[in-house]
This record gives sequence, structure tokens and C-alpha cells, in this order.
Amino acid sequence: MIIDTHCHLNDKQYFDDLDEVLARSKAHNIIATIIPGADPRELPRAIELCEAHKELFFAVGVHPYDKERYDEALLRKHASHPKCVAIGECGLDYFRLPKDEEEKKREKEEQKKVFIAQIKLAIELDKPLIVHIRDASADSKAIMIAHEVGKVGGILHCFNASEILLELAEHNFYFGIGGVVTFKNAKKLVDILPRIPREKLLIETDGPYLTPHPHRGTRNEPYYTTLIAAKMAEILDMSQNELEKLMITNTNRLFKDKFKFI
Repeated sequence: MIIDTHCHLNDKQYFDDLDEVLARSKAHNIIATIIPGADPRELPRAIELCEAHKELFFAVGVHPYDKERYDEALLRKHASHPKCVAIGECGLDYFRLPKDEEEKKREKEEQKKVFIAQIKLAIELDKPLIVHIRDASADSKAIMIAHEVGKVGGILHCFNASEILLELAEHNFYFGIGGVVTFKNAKKLVDILPRIPREKLLIETDGPYLTPHPHRGTRNEPYYTTLIAAKMAEILDMSQNELEKLMITNTNRLFKDKFKFI
């Protein structure tokens, strides 16, 4: 059994065949999937899906690319929903910064402000964080430690294999491993995976993106977590069954047994 801790099932790429996607998930023993928050405009669809399907859960949050749409009142409103399990995905993404130095500085400060606001909200509401980090490991780590993220913990979504983030395992953070680990050019992630405490590993797809080998280039979906699990088990010299049991245990620990009834 597997829990996909990060899949954007509310994305338009699933509109036409979501029932088939969920049926394949069930057939492959994917017992739960978390739909992260990113663009608040897509939140109603996520809630609708979670109310219709027992195995679906959601998070409320704003991706750094959507920071202009941050509305704390809206997040608070939906964070009390019984199917809401986390705050995020939130964080820092410096991949597309403006070239002008003043604009670059302004963009970074605005991202940091929205990230910190969501960290504070998570701590207040006692919900774990789902954190997105791209080309911003040092700033992200500094902010997270300074604002005591260990009080609620969370997931480093799509862990970027940055060594400096390994310390966050000591701050109640887990490392979301996705399809990238199956890529032929993923040597850095493959090398660092055994250095992550096993009790801090989680599985995710980030569907519809980052589809694992051998389906790379097509739409990702929850049942492909089985391919990720197989590759992780190979790297860690475990059986896939052992690896999947560990992932379930880790996920329930972070989310305080939210998924035990499934």
C-alpha cells in the first residue's frame, strides 16, 4: 500500500478521465492521495474532489509563483475542513527571477513574506507544511529554522537533493521522493537518498508532472508511485514491500494517523 503525498488531481489534465485515474490507483493499492494547494483559484475543485472520494485529501497553500493571490482569510476558512491535512505547497522558487537586480530583490522579498506567513499559519493551526524549494535552498532553510518549523514539521516536496537541506530532518521534516529518482540523469538524488534517515522518507508523484521512467513525457498519476517505490527499494537495498510499509508508517506519523481508517 502507498500514499501519494503530492498530486495535483485538480489540474485540468485530469478533467476528462479522473474516474479512470482513481480506479487505477485503487487497483494498485494507492490508499490515499493528497492534493496540495498552489493557485487558490483551483482550491474549490480540490475540495469538491475530496468530498466525493474518501481516499482524497487536500492542503491549502499558495505556490511562490502565485504569491499575488495569497489570501490568508481564504486559507483559514478551508483549513478547518475535515479533509484538509496540511498548509502548502508554499516556499521559495528562484528559478525564474527577473534579470534586473532591483526587481530580483523585490521578487525574493515578496516570496519570503508569503512563505513566512504560511509557516506562521501552519504553526497556529497545528498542521504540517508542504514546502516547495527550487534554486533557493539556503534562504529556505534559514527561514524555516528561524521560524521554528519543527513545531509542526512537514514535507520537502520533490526533494531537490541539496545537501544543506538534510539538516531539516532534525526539524521534523520529511523528504518527498518522486519520479526524478528514476531518471537516468538523477545521480545526485540517487547518491544522497541513502543519507536521508529512512524514517524521514515519503513518496509522491507531483502529478501531472515529473512522470517516472519508463513513462517519462506522459502525464503522471498516483499509481506510478509503485515505480518510484521500486526504484527507492533498489537504491536502499530493501524489498519493495518493506519500503512501502515504511512509507505508510512515516506518512501516518507526520499526519498524525489521518489515513489509518482507510
